[in-house]
Amino acid sequence: MKLNMKAVNFEMAERLEKHIEKKTKRYEKLLPESAEMEVQMTVVKPETNLNKETHVRVVGVGAELFAQKVCDTFEEGIDDCLEAIEKQLEKRKDK
Repeated sequence: MKLNMKAVNFEMAERLEKHIEKKTKRYEKLLPESAEMEVQMTVVKPETNLNKETHVRVVGVGAELFAQKVCDTFEEGIDDCLEAIEKQLEKRKDK
């Protein structure tokens, strides 16, 4: 699985990169080797709460899987998005 990370309107810290890599590591077993996972994080309104928007998109699994969350922290958004992606993967397996 190929992992792409993109930060919009902010500079991504190494701590955040490590968090993403740690959380997505388990999906290497669930997804085919040709699959791509794109994690995009955006700061929408810097001076407000709930201003961290996270998108996770997975292609190469027969269909495109997508999750989007807005949270206080990127870590929380990533965790929520990956949970939603996992549910979508389970639904695809059941079919």
